Amino acid sequence: QVQLAESGGGLVQTGDSLRLSCAASERTFSTYSMAWFRQAIGKEREFVSGINQSGGDTYYLDSVKGRFTISRDNAKNTVYLQMNSLKPEDTAVYYCAARPMGGILVNEGVYPYWGHGIQVTVAS
Repeated sequence: QVQLAESGGGLVQTGDSLRLSCAASERTFSTYSMAWFRQAIGKEREFVSGINQSGGDTYYLDSVKGRFTISRDNAKNTVYLQMNSLKPEDTAVYYCAARPMGGILVNEGVYPYWGHGIQVTVAS
């Protein structure tokens, strides 16, 4: 059972930056593809970004391309989401998700492991 714990959220102003971290309990973290999803109030949860096991392949939601960067440190069992030029529409609860083996997929149903989520609020 993989346990995921997000950190780094908070309240920021438009244009500010935040870095989210997700620490995994799993010793075989390097065999998991990882992803970040988010859910705003009144909206469905959506895929934001994903990264493969080695970190060599990444994928982004169109609206965050060029602003967000996903990365991972397999030695620290941690995946990151660097968020720059934040906008009010980025306000949401952000979730970290893990999928054993396989590549990056945007469908939340294929990720069996989830963190509890962390709030990111961008004030206008």
